[in-house]
Amino acid sequence: MKLEVGEKLPELVKPAITQTQLVMYSGASGDFNPIHTVEAYAEQVGLGGTIAHGMLSMAFVGQMLKEAMGPRGRLQEWGVRFQEMVRPGDVLTCSGTITGVREEADGHVVECDVVALTQKGVKAVSGTATFRMLK
Repeated sequence: MKLEVGEKLPELVKPAITQTQLVMYSGASGDFNPIHTVEAYAEQVGLGGTIAHGMLSMAFVGQMLKEAMGPRGRLQEWGVRFQEMVRPGDVLTCSGTITGVREEADGHVVECDVVALTQKGVKAVSGTATFRMLK
């Protein structure tokens, strides 16, 4: 990966989210809100069906960052905004663009914009990340 402003981070395309995945993530995260796991409840409260945990979508963006940074990368700061509900069946494509690079004694500090888009091109998650690439 070139450490230049405007350079794209390698995309990560996740397989379609499944209801089973949401149940498993509930157990892993401790978030058992039925809007994620009980279809009838999610419909009753007006969501039109279950929705994925925001933190699951954020984790996919984190996976993309980790793979882009490789073993020399150290994530320093990361924040996102959840912009659209993600549902079972959605395929998320996570990507990033370098917005800043500065050289320091032990490597480079890299700033980037990150995003996760649904298969329809809808922005589900957006944010920024800063990581250090060690020499």
